[in-house]
Amino acid sequence: MNAKSRDTSQVPHAESFDLCGLVDFATGSVVSRTLLENDAGTITLFSFDKGQGLSEHTAPFDAFVQIVEGTGEFRIGEKTVIAKQGEILVMPANVSHAVKARERFKMLLTMLRPGE
Repeated sequence: MNAKSRDTSQVPHAESFDLCGLVDFATGSVVSRTLLENDAGTITLFSFDKGQGLSEHTAPFDAFVQIVEGTGEFRIGEKTVIAKQGEILVMPANVSHAVKARERFKMLLTMLRPGE
């Protein structure tokens, strides 16, 4: 993976935006932009060029994924899930997962921290 710089400029409140336009594709890369971050979690928009991905890892939080463009392949534990535009999936906390772009795609990732 050739990761591009992370854009951490959060989107302004009380305005509407074209979600797909908030992050561009970059040849041979994965690009991410944090749209919102607070004590409850983060919302991050990713774009993946075809063949790019995120290697296997775990996270201590549940993750809600919405595919906003294209098709992605997700390995969650021992299961492979193919998700396309308009579909959602949940990656549970502390379960290994990886992401691969079967074609260029964009996903919105919402990480939820557990409440106290």
